[in-house]
Amino acid sequence: MERTMSVEEKIRRAEEIYAKRQEGTQRRTATVTLNSSEEKKDIKLLKKMIIQIILSLSIYLVVYIIQNNNYIFSEDFLKKANEILSYDMNFAQIYDDLKEKIEQNINQIKKEKNNDENNNEGAIGGAEQNTIENEKLEENQEQNNNETQQQKVEENAKTQELTQEEQDISNVKSTTTFIKPIQGTITSRFGQREPTTSTVPKNHTGIDIAANTGTKILSATEGEVVLASEEGDYGKHLKIQIGEVSIIYAHCNNLYVKQGDKIVQGQEIAEVGSTGNSTGPHLHFEVRISERIIDPEKILEL
Repeated sequence: MERTMSVEEKIRRAEEIYAKRQEGTQRRTATVTLNSSEEKKDIKLLKKMIIQIILSLSIYLVVYIIQNNNYIFSEDFLKKANEILSYDMNFAQIYDDLKEKIEQNINQIKKEKNNDENNNEGAIGGAEQNTIENEKLEENQEQNNNETQQQKVEENAKTQELTQEEQDISNVKSTTTFIKPIQGTITSRFGQREPTTSTVPKNHTGIDIAANTGTKILSATEGEVVLASEEGDYGKHLKIQIGEVSIIYAHCNNLYVKQGDKIVQGQEIAEVGSTGNSTGPHLHFEVRISERIIDPEKILEL
């Protein structure tokens, strides 16, 4: 059984418990006080270190300035420093200039965009205009072709109405120019005739121009000598070719050129004579186209 404590024992027991509690509180307070003291000590050391660093930097800066005082305190350095300090930067003006440039760029972009749109519209309109013009040109060309074809038909119709001789004369005049081969009197013209001598043919293929023997004969055209002969009824004669047209100079006394020679218009090519089937000195002048004979007097005046 538990023993009953007296009043004195209870008081003594309570005092012991109180004393133990007081000792524990004092120990915790001492510990806290110790920690706070250490923190204060660390802060003081940090401040001291910072002050030492600042002092060291200050001493280094002073030494650097003393060593380089020739540049730092020179007129050029001071002048530049004054210019920098005296420069008045107008931020309002800078803002206005920047705003103006931005607006100009925006307007330029809009203008270029409008120009591109106008160019595209112009290109489309130009394409349509070109299409219309091309259609008109095609219509005009077709109309001209029809007119040309109609003219050809009319010319062919007219040509069909012409005789072969008339067509030949037209072709010779359009392709060849002539001069008189000699000056003289025409004694026999082209075509049918009534000769007084039986050896003279009734159908005359050229014209006879009477002249004295030895009279110089000039080439009525340019061309090439394709024949120089002394045989046959023509006696001594030449045949000069130019394209489809050929000219015969017959009954000559002498020939000045030979076969293969190139002749110019007006060149002396022979002399008047009476060789071959002839009744007297004269030039037989004959014109042919594709070997069809035509009247020389219808080509040039003789």
